[in-house]
Amino acid sequence: MVAVFNKELLSWYLITLKLRETVESGVAATPSSVKSIEFPDQPQHVQKQQQEPSESLQIVVRNDNENDEEGLKSPESEWVISIKEKLEQAWQDDVAGSWTNLCIYRIPHYLREGDDKAYCPQIVSLGPYHHGKRRLRQMDRHKWRSLQHILKRNNQDIKLYLDAIKELEERARGCYEGSITLSSNEFVEMMVLDGCFILELFQGAAGGFKHLGYSRNDPIFAMRGSMHSIQRDMIMLENQLPLFILDRLLGLQLGEPNQTGLVAKLALQFFDPLMPTDEPLTKSGRNRLESSIGYRKTFDPLSEQDGLHCLEVFRRSLLRRGPQPEPRVWIKRWSHGNRVVDKRRQQLIHCVTELREAGVKFKKRKTDRFWDIKFSNGILEIPRLLIHDGTKSLFLNLIALEQCHLDCSNDITSYVVFMDNLINSSEDVGYLHYCGIIEHWLGSDAEVADLFNRLCQEVVYDINDSYLSRLSAEVNRYYNHKWNAWRASLRHNYFSNPWAIISFFAAVILLLLTFAQSFYGIYSYYYPSH
Repeated sequence: MVAVFNKELLSWYLITLKLRETVESGVAATPSSVKSIEFPDQPQHVQKQQQEPSESLQIVVRNDNENDEEGLKSPESEWVISIKEKLEQAWQDDVAGSWTNLCIYRIPHYLREGDDKAYCPQIVSLGPYHHGKRRLRQMDRHKWRSLQHILKRNNQDIKLYLDAIKELEERARGCYEGSITLSSNEFVEMMVLDGCFILELFQGAAGGFKHLGYSRNDPIFAMRGSMHSIQRDMIMLENQLPLFILDRLLGLQLGEPNQTGLVAKLALQFFDPLMPTDEPLTKSGRNRLESSIGYRKTFDPLSEQDGLHCLEVFRRSLLRRGPQPEPRVWIKRWSHGNRVVDKRRQQLIHCVTELREAGVKFKKRKTDRFWDIKFSNGILEIPRLLIHDGTKSLFLNLIALEQCHLDCSNDITSYVVFMDNLINSSEDVGYLHYCGIIEHWLGSDAEVADLFNRLCQEVVYDINDSYLSRLSAEVNRYYNHKWNAWRASLRHNYFSNPWAIISFFAAVILLLLTFAQSFYGIYSYYYPSH
């Protein structure tokens, strides 16, 4: 009995030492480590008593593990994990070449404030940005009608179109800014449906909708008044489809899948009514345009390599009617390529009223290139510009394209800023209208002045990178020459009408006679006749 009692004391003593070592060292003891402290000749009741502390020890160890897991799941750890996930997504977005195809942009918020209607379609949505909007769904049934007409007319299966666009899906997605939430099937369906609708409008405007099998009373596929609103929606930057998608769809219809260039020609004819000139592109004009394709390859609106979408093709056609604007190489010697644009220096030229007071004359230049402005011998020649209800939206979307797309020049922006500088009031608009330079269908001259004053309100623009910089410098030198202002004042005060001219010459003759009389009076006084 004594021996057993001593063994029990020895067991409890060893267990106590083990527990003490575990607590002090902070190392969790396992059940196996406790069970290893036992004697072979121990009674069962002693072994049972020995197991109880080991089980309590297991509970303590399990609680420590749970605390560790809670520490790993703390709010700070979740925050770090979320940051790492965002960095991983940023790295994926920044993979080399991920922006290569980008050409269809969302309008920046600083541009669209106050003019949201000029950038958002009102009748028809094309592409993913406005896809599925409730107020634009009414046009979907007409899109399906156009697709049905195409398949029936060409005796084709829809799978042919779906498979062809499926091959281009990844490239097409890369043309749009930001992530597109549509699934693969939804995206391909949208491209086919919207693309075929566009092509039906293009071909109908070129050869007649009746030829395509539509009724003359068709609510959409007929040359009705609503066609102008559809054209205005289709030229918006956020409402574009990649040109290679349209080329592939038209090629499938014609049996030439690899054809290019024809869609661009059809687009120019379809959007010709939106041209900001009152001289429409006639058949002979189109022939001259197509025959002069080789003039400057980098400025060719019909180039299969450079065409991005219909808005970009339309912009090139605006600038392509004739020679390219004067190159700006001369100004590069005085500027820095990476210079930050200064918003305080966007004044190219004085307004019409001030220039007239300095002797500058205004004259309408006979050309359909509205941007082609000339200045010589105090005469500023500006081509005629036609302003209608769609001009504001057109210019705003062209400016937005030049602001967003790196490979675009700023020629349209340069022209609009130049005209904004010229026009400060309704009087300036009235005088340009009197000269035949501005023709508008708006309510008043004040509305035209307000239009130009708002077009470039938030535009970031470098005056040193404008094709009109040299011309503006020449006009400003003429303006600053005092003799020109004096001569203009003389002309305005004394030669403005026939009666003023007669009065002026009568005053000069009277002055000469008075001078002669005084001379002879003085002469006869000093040299009296004998």
